[in-house]
Amino acid sequence: METLNKQNGRFGKWVKTSITARMLMIGFLILILLIPLSFIKSLIVERMNRQQEVVQEINQKWGKEVLLYGPILKVPYKTYKEKFVRNQKTKETRTEVEEKIRYAYFFPKELNIKSSINPEEKKRGIYKTAVYNSKINIDGNFTKPDFSEKDINEEDILWNKSRLIIKTSNLKGVNNLVEIKLHKNTYVFTSKYEDNNNEKAYYNYLNLHKLESKFLNEEDLPKKSDTNFSLSLSINGSKQIRFIPIGKETSVHINSDWKTANFIGEYLPFNSDKISDNGFDAKWKILDINRPFSQQSFNGIPNLKEYAFGVNFMIPVDEYQKSERSAKYGFLVIGLTFLIFFLIQTMSKISIHPFQYLMIGVALTMFYTLLISISEHSSFLKAYLIASIAVVLLIALYSKSILKGIKFPLFIGASLTTLYAFIFVIIQLENYALLVGSIGLFIILASVMYASRKIDWQNG
Repeated sequence: METLNKQNGRFGKWVKTSITARMLMIGFLILILLIPLSFIKSLIVERMNRQQEVVQEINQKWGKEVLLYGPILKVPYKTYKEKFVRNQKTKETRTEVEEKIRYAYFFPKELNIKSSINPEEKKRGIYKTAVYNSKINIDGNFTKPDFSEKDINEEDILWNKSRLIIKTSNLKGVNNLVEIKLHKNTYVFTSKYEDNNNEKAYYNYLNLHKLESKFLNEEDLPKKSDTNFSLSLSINGSKQIRFIPIGKETSVHINSDWKTANFIGEYLPFNSDKISDNGFDAKWKILDINRPFSQQSFNGIPNLKEYAFGVNFMIPVDEYQKSERSAKYGFLVIGLTFLIFFLIQTMSKISIHPFQYLMIGVALTMFYTLLISISEHSSFLKAYLIASIAVVLLIALYSKSILKGIKFPLFIGASLTTLYAFIFVIIQLENYALLVGSIGLFIILASVMYASRKIDWQNG
Protein backbone atom coordinates (compact mmCIF):
# COMPACT_ATOMS: atom_id res chain seq x y z
CA MET A 1 0.00 0.00 0.00
CA GLU A 2 2.83 2.35 0.89
CA THR A 3 4.53 1.60 -2.43
CA LEU A 4 1.28 2.34 -4.28
CA ASN A 5 0.87 5.66 -2.47
CA LYS A 6 4.43 6.59 -3.36
CA GLN A 7 3.77 5.75 -7.00
CA ASN A 8 0.56 7.81 -7.02
CA GLY A 9 2.38 10.66 -5.37
CA ARG A 10 5.15 10.53 -7.94
CA PHE A 11 2.60 10.41 -10.78
CA GLY A 12 0.66 13.37 -9.32
CA LYS A 13 3.88 15.32 -8.88
CA TRP A 14 4.92 14.46 -12.47
CA VAL A 15 1.56 15.62 -13.81
CA LYS A 16 1.77 18.85 -11.81
CA THR A 17 5.38 19.73 -12.64
CA SER A 18 6.00 18.15 -16.05
CA ILE A 19 5.42 20.25 -19.16
CA THR A 20 4.89 17.09 -21.21
CA ALA A 21 2.23 15.85 -18.82
CA ARG A 22 0.37 19.14 -18.96
CA MET A 23 0.50 19.12 -22.76
CA LEU A 24 -0.89 15.58 -22.87
CA MET A 25 -3.62 16.49 -20.40
CA ILE A 26 -4.62 19.59 -22.41
CA GLY A 27 -4.67 17.60 -25.65
CA PHE A 28 -6.90 14.98 -24.04
CA LEU A 29 -9.32 17.66 -22.76
CA ILE A 30 -9.51 19.25 -26.21
CA LEU A 31 -10.49 15.89 -27.68
CA ILE A 32 -13.13 15.46 -25.00
CA LEU A 33 -14.56 18.91 -25.71
CA LEU A 34 -14.93 18.05 -29.39
CA ILE A 35 -17.85 15.81 -28.37
CA PRO A 36 -20.16 18.63 -27.16
CA LEU A 37 -18.90 20.76 -30.04
CA SER A 38 -20.13 18.14 -32.51
CA PHE A 39 -23.53 18.09 -30.78
CA ILE A 40 -23.72 21.86 -31.15
CA LYS A 41 -23.02 21.57 -34.88
CA SER A 42 -25.82 19.00 -35.14
CA LEU A 43 -28.14 21.39 -33.27
CA ILE A 44 -27.36 24.16 -35.76
CA VAL A 45 -28.17 21.86 -38.69
CA GLU A 46 -31.38 20.75 -36.99
CA ARG A 47 -32.53 24.34 -36.47
CA MET A 48 -31.61 25.18 -40.04
CA ASN A 49 -33.70 22.27 -41.33
CA ARG A 50 -36.59 23.31 -39.13
CA GLN A 51 -36.44 26.83 -40.54
CA GLN A 52 -36.55 25.43 -44.09
CA GLU A 53 -39.54 23.23 -43.23
CA VAL A 54 -41.51 26.19 -41.86
CA VAL A 55 -40.65 28.35 -44.89
CA GLN A 56 -41.70 25.53 -47.22
CA GLU A 57 -45.00 25.16 -45.38
CA ILE A 58 -45.74 28.90 -45.62
CA ASN A 59 -44.87 28.93 -49.31
CA GLN A 60 -46.99 25.84 -49.93
CA LYS A 61 -50.09 27.52 -48.53
CA TRP A 62 -49.52 30.95 -50.09
CA GLY A 63 -48.21 29.88 -53.48
CA LYS A 64 -44.96 28.42 -54.75
CA GLU A 65 -42.46 30.06 -57.04
CA VAL A 66 -43.83 31.34 -60.35
CA LEU A 67 -42.41 30.03 -63.62
CA LEU A 68 -44.36 31.11 -66.70
CA TYR A 69 -43.97 29.48 -70.10
CA GLY A 70 -46.20 30.68 -72.92
CA PRO A 71 -48.42 31.34 -74.70
CA ILE A 72 -47.74 28.63 -77.26
CA LEU A 73 -49.82 27.95 -80.38
CA LYS A 74 -50.70 24.27 -80.75
CA VAL A 75 -51.78 23.20 -84.25
CA PRO A 76 -52.72 19.58 -85.12
CA TYR A 77 -51.95 18.10 -88.52
CA LYS A 78 -52.42 14.79 -90.31
CA THR A 79 -49.65 12.41 -91.17
CA TYR A 80 -49.89 9.35 -93.36
CA LYS A 81 -48.03 6.10 -93.23
CA GLU A 82 -48.31 3.15 -95.57
CA LYS A 83 -48.50 -0.30 -94.09
CA PHE A 84 -48.89 -3.77 -95.57
CA VAL A 85 -51.81 -5.95 -94.49
CA ARG A 86 -51.84 -9.67 -95.28
CA ASN A 87 -55.12 -11.58 -95.65
CA GLN A 88 -54.73 -14.88 -93.86
CA LYS A 89 -57.39 -16.62 -95.97
CA THR A 90 -56.43 -15.50 -99.46
CA LYS A 91 -52.77 -14.98 -98.60
CA GLU A 92 -52.94 -11.70 -100.46
CA THR A 93 -51.13 -8.58 -99.32
CA ARG A 94 -52.56 -5.13 -99.78
CA THR A 95 -51.40 -1.64 -98.93
CA GLU A 96 -53.29 0.56 -96.49
CA VAL A 97 -52.67 4.14 -95.52
CA GLU A 98 -52.69 4.82 -91.80
CA GLU A 99 -53.73 8.32 -90.76
CA LYS A 100 -52.43 9.78 -87.52
CA ILE A 101 -52.88 13.16 -85.82
CA ARG A 102 -49.76 14.90 -84.62
CA TYR A 103 -49.17 18.34 -83.10
CA ALA A 104 -46.91 21.24 -83.96
CA TYR A 105 -46.05 23.93 -81.43
CA PHE A 106 -45.22 27.51 -82.41
CA PHE A 107 -43.77 30.25 -80.21
CA PRO A 108 -44.68 33.94 -80.50
CA LYS A 109 -42.87 36.29 -82.84
CA GLU A 110 -42.93 39.06 -80.23
CA LEU A 111 -43.38 38.47 -76.51
CA ASN A 112 -43.62 41.41 -74.10
CA ILE A 113 -43.96 40.79 -70.36
CA LYS A 114 -44.48 43.48 -67.75
CA SER A 115 -44.69 42.46 -64.12
CA SER A 116 -45.18 44.48 -60.96
CA ILE A 117 -44.25 42.61 -57.78
CA ASN A 118 -45.62 43.47 -54.33
CA PRO A 119 -43.62 41.39 -51.83
CA GLU A 120 -44.22 41.05 -48.11
CA GLU A 121 -42.88 39.07 -45.17
CA LYS A 122 -44.81 36.17 -43.67
CA LYS A 123 -43.90 34.95 -40.19
CA ARG A 124 -44.57 31.82 -38.24
CA GLY A 125 -43.08 31.81 -34.78
CA ILE A 126 -39.48 32.93 -35.05
CA TYR A 127 -39.22 32.14 -38.75
CA LYS A 128 -40.05 34.35 -41.71
CA THR A 129 -40.05 34.17 -45.49
CA ALA A 130 -40.81 36.40 -48.46
CA VAL A 131 -44.03 36.01 -50.45
CA TYR A 132 -45.49 38.28 -53.09
CA ASN A 133 -48.41 39.12 -55.32
CA SER A 134 -47.51 39.65 -58.96
CA LYS A 135 -49.44 41.53 -61.61
CA ILE A 136 -48.32 40.20 -64.98
CA ASN A 137 -49.32 41.71 -68.34
CA ILE A 138 -48.33 39.77 -71.44
CA ASP A 139 -48.78 40.81 -75.05
CA GLY A 140 -47.24 40.02 -78.40
CA ASN A 141 -48.09 38.37 -81.70
CA PHE A 142 -47.88 35.14 -83.61
CA THR A 143 -46.66 34.96 -87.18
CA LYS A 144 -47.86 32.43 -89.77
CA PRO A 145 -46.77 28.90 -88.79
CA ASP A 146 -44.25 27.31 -91.09
CA PHE A 147 -44.99 23.65 -91.86
CA SER A 148 -42.47 23.40 -94.69
CA GLU A 149 -39.99 21.66 -92.39
CA LYS A 150 -42.20 18.56 -92.43
CA ASP A 151 -43.55 18.92 -96.01
CA ILE A 152 -47.09 19.10 -94.70
CA ASN A 153 -49.81 20.06 -97.17
CA GLU A 154 -52.17 22.88 -96.33
CA GLU A 155 -55.21 20.60 -96.50
CA ASP A 156 -53.69 18.34 -93.82
CA ILE A 157 -53.46 21.13 -91.27
CA LEU A 158 -56.40 21.08 -88.85
CA TRP A 159 -56.67 24.80 -88.21
CA ASN A 160 -60.08 24.45 -86.60
CA LYS A 161 -58.55 22.26 -83.85
CA SER A 162 -55.83 24.73 -82.86
CA ARG A 163 -55.40 25.80 -79.23
CA LEU A 164 -53.25 28.06 -77.08
CA ILE A 165 -51.16 26.65 -74.22
CA ILE A 166 -49.64 28.22 -71.12
CA LYS A 167 -47.52 26.31 -68.63
CA THR A 168 -46.89 27.48 -65.10
CA SER A 169 -45.44 26.08 -61.90
CA ASN A 170 -48.07 27.72 -59.71
CA LEU A 171 -51.80 27.24 -60.19
CA LYS A 172 -52.74 27.61 -56.54
CA GLY A 173 -51.63 31.23 -56.48
CA VAL A 174 -53.66 32.37 -59.52
CA ASN A 175 -56.18 35.02 -58.39
CA ASN A 176 -58.07 35.82 -61.58
CA LEU A 177 -59.70 34.15 -64.53
CA VAL A 178 -56.96 33.26 -66.99
CA GLU A 179 -58.10 34.43 -70.42
CA ILE A 180 -56.37 35.69 -73.51
CA LYS A 181 -57.53 38.10 -76.15
CA LEU A 182 -56.45 36.80 -79.56
CA HIS A 183 -57.24 39.10 -82.48
CA LYS A 184 -60.97 39.76 -82.04
CA ASN A 185 -62.00 37.11 -79.54
CA THR A 186 -61.26 36.16 -75.95
CA TYR A 187 -60.48 32.61 -74.88
CA VAL A 188 -60.52 31.19 -71.37
CA PHE A 189 -57.81 28.78 -70.24
CA THR A 190 -58.65 25.65 -68.29
CA SER A 191 -56.37 23.25 -66.43
CA LYS A 192 -55.41 20.17 -68.33
CA TYR A 193 -53.11 17.88 -66.47
CA GLU A 194 -52.90 15.05 -68.96
CA ASP A 195 -53.75 13.91 -72.46
CA ASN A 196 -52.15 10.53 -72.00
CA ASN A 197 -49.83 8.83 -69.56
CA ASN A 198 -46.70 9.95 -71.37
CA GLU A 199 -47.73 13.59 -71.32
CA LYS A 200 -48.71 13.38 -67.65
CA ALA A 201 -45.31 11.98 -66.75
CA TYR A 202 -43.65 14.67 -68.84
CA TYR A 203 -45.38 17.56 -67.09
CA ASN A 204 -44.84 16.02 -63.66
CA TYR A 205 -41.16 15.80 -64.52
CA LEU A 206 -41.08 19.49 -65.39
CA ASN A 207 -43.09 20.34 -62.26
CA LEU A 208 -45.32 22.50 -64.47
CA HIS A 209 -49.09 22.61 -64.90
CA LYS A 210 -50.69 22.94 -68.29
CA LEU A 211 -53.40 25.46 -69.15
CA GLU A 212 -55.17 25.07 -72.48
CA SER A 213 -57.73 27.17 -74.34
CA LYS A 214 -60.70 25.91 -76.30
CA PHE A 215 -60.49 25.56 -80.08
CA LEU A 216 -59.55 28.83 -81.76
CA ASN A 217 -61.66 30.48 -84.42
CA GLU A 218 -59.95 30.41 -87.78
CA GLU A 219 -60.37 34.15 -88.13
CA ASP A 220 -58.11 34.59 -85.08
CA LEU A 221 -55.33 32.39 -86.41
CA PRO A 222 -52.20 33.83 -88.06
CA LYS A 223 -52.87 32.13 -91.37
CA LYS A 224 -52.40 35.20 -93.54
CA SER A 225 -50.93 37.87 -91.27
CA ASP A 226 -49.59 38.31 -87.75
CA THR A 227 -52.14 37.95 -84.94
CA ASN A 228 -51.87 39.98 -81.75
CA PHE A 229 -52.63 38.62 -78.28
CA SER A 230 -52.76 39.97 -74.73
CA LEU A 231 -53.54 38.59 -71.28
CA SER A 232 -53.27 39.65 -67.64
CA LEU A 233 -52.51 37.51 -64.61
CA SER A 234 -52.53 38.04 -60.88
CA ILE A 235 -50.54 35.34 -59.08
CA ASN A 236 -49.46 34.85 -55.47
CA GLY A 237 -45.99 33.38 -55.30
CA SER A 238 -42.90 32.94 -53.18
CA LYS A 239 -39.15 32.61 -53.49
CA GLN A 240 -38.81 33.77 -57.10
CA ILE A 241 -40.50 34.63 -60.37
CA ARG A 242 -39.10 33.46 -63.70
CA PHE A 243 -39.97 33.56 -67.38
CA ILE A 244 -38.81 31.58 -70.41
CA PRO A 245 -37.85 33.69 -73.46
CA ILE A 246 -39.83 31.85 -76.13
CA GLY A 247 -40.47 34.90 -78.31
CA LYS A 248 -38.40 35.53 -81.40
CA GLU A 249 -37.91 38.81 -79.60
CA THR A 250 -38.66 38.70 -75.86
CA SER A 251 -38.86 41.83 -73.73
CA VAL A 252 -39.37 41.58 -69.97
CA HIS A 253 -39.83 44.40 -67.49
CA ILE A 254 -40.08 43.65 -63.74
CA ASN A 255 -40.30 46.26 -61.00
CA SER A 256 -40.74 46.09 -57.25
CA ASP A 257 -39.93 47.93 -54.02
CA TRP A 258 -38.14 44.84 -52.65
CA LYS A 259 -34.58 45.83 -51.74
CA THR A 260 -32.86 42.45 -51.26
CA ALA A 261 -33.79 40.82 -54.56
CA ASN A 262 -31.17 39.30 -56.83
CA PHE A 263 -31.37 38.41 -60.51
CA ILE A 264 -31.11 34.78 -61.51
CA GLY A 265 -31.07 32.58 -64.58
CA GLU A 266 -29.42 32.52 -67.98
CA TYR A 267 -29.92 36.19 -68.76
CA LEU A 268 -29.32 39.38 -66.78
CA PRO A 269 -31.03 42.78 -67.09
CA PHE A 270 -29.46 45.14 -69.60
CA ASN A 271 -30.26 48.45 -67.87
CA SER A 272 -27.55 49.81 -65.58
CA ASP A 273 -30.01 51.62 -63.27
CA LYS A 274 -31.91 48.46 -62.35
CA ILE A 275 -31.29 48.78 -58.59
CA SER A 276 -32.06 51.86 -56.51
CA ASP A 277 -32.81 52.78 -52.92
CA ASN A 278 -36.53 52.29 -53.63
CA GLY A 279 -36.23 48.74 -54.99
CA PHE A 280 -35.46 47.61 -58.51
CA ASP A 281 -36.65 48.20 -62.06
CA ALA A 282 -35.13 45.53 -64.30
CA LYS A 283 -35.41 45.11 -68.06
CA TRP A 284 -34.41 42.21 -70.29
CA LYS A 285 -34.34 41.81 -74.05
CA ILE A 286 -33.58 38.38 -75.52
CA LEU A 287 -33.50 37.54 -79.22
CA ASP A 288 -33.94 34.09 -80.74
CA ILE A 289 -30.27 34.16 -81.71
CA ASN A 290 -29.37 34.40 -78.01
CA ARG A 291 -30.87 30.97 -77.19
CA PRO A 292 -30.27 27.49 -78.58
CA PHE A 293 -33.83 26.53 -79.55
CA SER A 294 -36.03 27.35 -82.53
CA GLN A 295 -39.43 29.00 -82.76
CA GLN A 296 -41.29 25.78 -83.46
CA SER A 297 -41.32 22.16 -82.44
CA PHE A 298 -42.85 19.08 -84.06
CA ASN A 299 -41.80 16.76 -81.22
CA GLY A 300 -43.75 18.11 -78.30
CA ILE A 301 -43.03 21.12 -76.11
CA PRO A 302 -39.33 21.02 -75.23
CA ASN A 303 -37.99 21.27 -71.70
CA LEU A 304 -36.74 24.86 -71.57
CA LYS A 305 -36.62 25.43 -67.80
CA GLU A 306 -32.85 25.78 -67.90
CA TYR A 307 -33.24 28.95 -69.99
CA ALA A 308 -35.57 30.66 -67.50
CA PHE A 309 -34.56 33.94 -65.89
CA GLY A 310 -36.04 36.33 -63.37
CA VAL A 311 -35.79 37.57 -59.80
CA ASN A 312 -35.22 35.84 -56.47
CA PHE A 313 -37.13 37.33 -53.51
CA MET A 314 -35.77 35.05 -50.82
CA ILE A 315 -35.00 36.77 -47.52
CA PRO A 316 -31.25 36.38 -46.94
CA VAL A 317 -31.44 34.21 -43.82
CA ASP A 318 -27.78 33.46 -43.14
CA GLU A 319 -27.74 33.34 -39.34
CA TYR A 320 -27.60 29.56 -39.33
CA GLN A 321 -24.92 29.44 -42.02
CA LYS A 322 -22.82 31.94 -40.08
CA SER A 323 -23.36 30.05 -36.82
CA GLU A 324 -22.31 26.85 -38.55
CA ARG A 325 -19.20 28.51 -39.94
CA SER A 326 -18.29 29.94 -36.53
CA ALA A 327 -18.71 26.50 -34.92
CA LYS A 328 -16.14 25.14 -37.36
CA TYR A 329 -13.60 27.36 -35.62
CA GLY A 330 -14.51 25.90 -32.22
CA PHE A 331 -11.47 23.62 -32.19
CA LEU A 332 -9.23 26.63 -32.92
CA VAL A 333 -10.79 28.76 -30.15
CA ILE A 334 -10.52 26.02 -27.54
CA GLY A 335 -6.99 25.07 -28.58
CA LEU A 336 -5.67 28.64 -28.57
CA THR A 337 -7.36 29.48 -25.25
CA PHE A 338 -5.87 26.39 -23.61
CA LEU A 339 -2.51 27.30 -25.14
CA ILE A 340 -2.67 30.76 -23.54
CA PHE A 341 -3.42 29.25 -20.11
CA PHE A 342 -0.67 26.67 -20.65
CA LEU A 343 1.91 29.35 -21.44
CA ILE A 344 0.83 31.42 -18.44
CA GLN A 345 0.96 28.36 -16.20
CA THR A 346 4.38 27.34 -17.50
CA MET A 347 6.01 30.77 -17.29
CA SER A 348 4.44 31.88 -13.99
CA LYS A 349 4.61 28.49 -12.24
CA ILE A 350 0.95 28.87 -11.23
CA SER A 351 -0.83 25.54 -10.84
CA ILE A 352 -4.03 25.04 -12.86
CA HIS A 353 -6.07 21.93 -12.19
CA PRO A 354 -7.42 19.84 -15.14
CA PHE A 355 -10.95 20.48 -13.82
CA GLN A 356 -10.37 24.20 -14.22
CA TYR A 357 -9.25 23.65 -17.81
CA LEU A 358 -12.42 21.63 -18.34
CA MET A 359 -14.62 24.42 -16.97
CA ILE A 360 -12.96 26.94 -19.27
CA GLY A 361 -13.53 24.61 -22.24
CA VAL A 362 -17.20 24.15 -21.38
CA ALA A 363 -17.60 27.93 -21.17
CA LEU A 364 -16.10 28.22 -24.65
CA THR A 365 -18.58 25.71 -26.08
CA MET A 366 -21.45 27.60 -24.45
CA PHE A 367 -20.65 30.49 -26.78
CA TYR A 368 -22.16 28.62 -29.73
CA THR A 369 -25.41 27.68 -27.99
CA LEU A 370 -25.82 31.31 -26.94
CA LEU A 371 -25.02 32.45 -30.47
CA ILE A 372 -27.60 30.30 -32.24
CA SER A 373 -30.36 30.81 -29.66
CA ILE A 374 -29.99 34.61 -29.58
CA SER A 375 -29.58 34.93 -33.38
CA GLU A 376 -33.00 33.31 -33.87
CA HIS A 377 -34.56 36.35 -32.17
CA SER A 378 -32.14 39.05 -33.25
CA SER A 379 -29.48 39.84 -35.84
CA PHE A 380 -26.32 37.75 -36.06
CA LEU A 381 -24.17 40.77 -35.13
CA LYS A 382 -26.07 41.40 -31.89
CA ALA A 383 -26.09 37.70 -31.04
CA TYR A 384 -22.35 37.43 -31.68
CA LEU A 385 -21.61 40.49 -29.52
CA ILE A 386 -23.78 39.28 -26.61
CA ALA A 387 -22.44 35.70 -26.72
CA SER A 388 -18.78 36.72 -27.04
CA ILE A 389 -18.94 39.40 -24.33
CA ALA A 390 -20.67 36.98 -21.95
CA VAL A 391 -18.10 34.22 -22.52
CA VAL A 392 -15.09 36.57 -22.36
CA LEU A 393 -16.28 38.09 -19.07
CA LEU A 394 -17.06 34.66 -17.62
CA ILE A 395 -13.63 33.23 -18.45
CA ALA A 396 -11.78 36.41 -17.44
CA LEU A 397 -13.50 36.53 -14.02
CA TYR A 398 -13.00 32.79 -13.52
CA SER A 399 -9.30 33.06 -14.42
CA LYS A 400 -8.88 35.84 -11.83
CA SER A 401 -9.64 33.34 -9.09
CA ILE A 402 -7.14 30.91 -10.62
CA LEU A 403 -4.26 33.23 -11.49
CA LYS A 404 -4.44 35.38 -8.32
CA GLY A 405 -4.02 38.76 -9.93
CA ILE A 406 -5.41 41.17 -12.47
CA LYS A 407 -2.65 41.21 -15.11
CA PHE A 408 -3.17 37.72 -16.53
CA PRO A 409 -7.01 37.83 -16.53
CA LEU A 410 -6.88 41.13 -18.44
CA PHE A 411 -4.48 39.57 -20.93
CA ILE A 412 -6.76 36.55 -21.33
CA GLY A 413 -9.81 38.76 -21.82
CA ALA A 414 -8.00 40.85 -24.44
CA SER A 415 -6.77 37.72 -26.23
CA LEU A 416 -10.24 36.16 -26.35
CA THR A 417 -11.75 39.45 -27.55
CA THR A 418 -9.20 39.63 -30.35
CA LEU A 419 -9.78 35.99 -31.26
CA TYR A 420 -13.57 36.33 -31.45
CA ALA A 421 -13.23 39.56 -33.44
CA PHE A 422 -10.85 37.80 -35.84
CA ILE A 423 -13.27 34.91 -36.36
CA PHE A 424 -16.18 37.31 -36.90
CA VAL A 425 -14.24 39.09 -39.65
CA ILE A 426 -13.45 35.77 -41.34
CA ILE A 427 -17.13 34.75 -41.23
CA GLN A 428 -18.20 37.99 -42.93
CA LEU A 429 -15.65 37.70 -45.69
CA GLU A 430 -16.16 35.52 -48.74
CA ASN A 431 -13.51 36.15 -51.36
CA TYR A 432 -10.74 37.02 -48.88
CA ALA A 433 -11.61 34.64 -46.03
CA LEU A 434 -8.72 32.26 -46.79
CA LEU A 435 -6.20 35.07 -47.19
CA VAL A 436 -7.20 36.87 -43.98
CA GLY A 437 -7.41 33.57 -42.08
CA SER A 438 -3.95 32.49 -43.22
CA ILE A 439 -2.39 35.82 -42.28
CA GLY A 440 -4.12 35.78 -38.88
CA LEU A 441 -2.96 32.25 -38.10
CA PHE A 442 0.56 33.18 -39.12
CA ILE A 443 0.52 36.13 -36.69
CA ILE A 444 -0.85 33.89 -33.92
CA LEU A 445 1.88 31.31 -34.57
CA ALA A 446 4.55 34.00 -34.51
CA SER A 447 3.20 35.36 -31.22
CA VAL A 448 3.19 31.91 -29.60
CA MET A 449 6.72 31.22 -30.81
CA TYR A 450 7.88 34.56 -29.42
CA ALA A 451 6.12 34.03 -26.06
CA SER A 452 7.50 30.50 -25.62
CA ARG A 453 11.08 31.24 -26.56
CA LYS A 454 12.27 31.42 -22.92
CA ILE A 455 10.58 28.24 -21.72
CA ASP A 456 12.99 25.51 -20.73
CA TRP A 457 11.51 22.59 -22.64
CA GLN A 458 14.41 20.26 -21.76
CA ASN A 459 13.32 19.98 -18.12
CA GLY A 460 9.74 19.11 -18.98
